[in-house]
Amino acid sequence: MPAAAQPPDEVQALLDAAVDGVVLLDHLGCIQSFSRSAEQLFGYRAQEVLGRNVGVLMTDQDRSAHDGFLARYVSTRVPHIIGTGREVSARRKDGSVFAAFLSVGVVRDTEPPRFVGFIQDRTLQRRTGEEARRLQERLGHVSRLATVGETASGLAHELNQPLAAIANYAQACERLLARPGADLEEVREALREIASQAVRAGDIIRRLRGLAGPHRGPREPADINTLVTELSDLMKSDTEAHHVRYRLELTEGLPKVETHGTQIQQVILNLVHNAVEALKETPDKDRELIVRTSRSDDGDVELSVSDTGPGVSATLLPQLFEPFSTTKPDGTGLGLAISRTIIAQHRGTLSYRPNVPCGACFVLRLPSTRGGNA
Repeated sequence: MPAAAQPPDEVQALLDAAVDGVVLLDHLGCIQSFSRSAEQLFGYRAQEVLGRNVGVLMTDQDRSAHDGFLARYVSTRVPHIIGTGREVSARRKDGSVFAAFLSVGVVRDTEPPRFVGFIQDRTLQRRTGEEARRLQERLGHVSRLATVGETASGLAHELNQPLAAIANYAQACERLLARPGADLEEVREALREIASQAVRAGDIIRRLRGLAGPHRGPREPADINTLVTELSDLMKSDTEAHHVRYRLELTEGLPKVETHGTQIQQVILNLVHNAVEALKETPDKDRELIVRTSRSDDGDVELSVSDTGPGVSATLLPQLFEPFSTTKPDGTGLGLAISRTIIAQHRGTLSYRPNVPCGACFVLRLPSTRGGNA
């Protein structure tokens, strides 16, 4: 192994003072200097790595790519990774792998060129990011449970209809079979109705479970109108329980949006429930709620939930989407904050505007998938 050319003492002192790990390389990628922070980061003493290829600090995949980047710069002077930073998987002396951010610069006025690499340990940042993501998922799950729980009274009414029908048809079957010479075709018809009502009840429960359960899997193209109509029974039960006139105005032929469908449905259901709550302050005859879908001028898909309630006060408006901002005595103030976060994760926006002539209007906008019509 050739002896590594050592930098001057004053240069080495500067390298050792750096917080990040600093590695000085020759044109072949061999280590010429290894700072104290690099020693602590990788577990090597400088004398153990001087003269060795920098690949000793990398996993196999990153090692081969990095050698190619340096060789390409030496032969073509095309920077590629020079002057930029990137995420890599770094390897310590003990073989353990950690997430690192590597920035590579070129030492000017040297021929052949030399390189300096700055390495940051990203383990903590990555762990913190993953924990924040898991917390966001759990918080969203709690919000969905709260939203579903808040509509429980209306849902109980909605479920009661098919269950009552099942009970009535079952009693009819019992009476028919008790007659001498029972008409079996009438019994079969009653049994078919029982099956139909059971399926209806099961559909309501399935939609509830989908909203309340944790999300899994990748995003998929979805039709916004389908997502809305799947919620129709749930929204109808909530509005009817509070004497609210409710209607859908769905534009046909909208392009699809890439979503976790139940996450978007959670947002829609939350906006509808908020509107129903706001309308409690409005006389029964004036309570109206409209869910609309449309396409914006720039091709995005929009969904709006508007009501004829009191609207949002000017004092609350600046904090409307902030956590714990609420006017409800028993509200958490998390619904809109979580909803906006969910929409932002889908590269969309959630905004508010006053409804005309009165009330509130919340507008959800999502980018459409290219070429994906419903």
